[in-house]
Amino acid sequence: MAALQRGANVSLTREVPGLEHVVVGIAWDPAIDPALADNLRLAAILCGAGGAARSADDLVYFNQMVSADRSVAVGEDPGDADLEQIEVDLPLVPADVERIAFVLHLNEGSPKRRTLNQLKTCVVRVLDGRSGTALLQSVDLANELTTESAVVLGELYRHREHWKFRVVGQGHASGVVGITRQFGLPL
Repeated sequence: MAALQRGANVSLTREVPGLEHVVVGIAWDPAIDPALADNLRLAAILCGAGGAARSADDLVYFNQMVSADRSVAVGEDPGDADLEQIEVDLPLVPADVERIAFVLHLNEGSPKRRTLNQLKTCVVRVLDGRSGTALLQSVDLANELTTESAVVLGELYRHREHWKFRVVGQGHASGVVGITRQFGLPL
């Protein structure tokens, strides 16, 4: 399996007919700072028309582990290859959700400013939720991170009758504040 570059996409349901359950996983190596790993979190944002969250209920993360419609949930056992995972049940995703963005962010109130450029590696993978088979993997996104404290890793989105996944790799130096602004979420 070739690693996908930023901006590259794959039609998941075209490549795997009958695919209904996907798992988006993230693996990173925090290099030297163990506190960095302790404060990294994966989140998913369900987005409607225009790329904005429909409400605060569309944010799935450690404090809200399942979307209101039960289509997206924080994974309970990421296994050996991933440190965190988000599970998506495609048939349950509401029709007005056009895409689901996957975000890695630093969740810290520490006076010591940490950034994602401290990561040695950062790779996003998409798995078939039933078989556990890896469907795609990104290139190492850590190489292009500098002052960011949050990054949109990728997005699962509808394209006609299919679901596709795109590797994004867009970071925000303003962290969670930048993410909330981008997706229209309240802070």
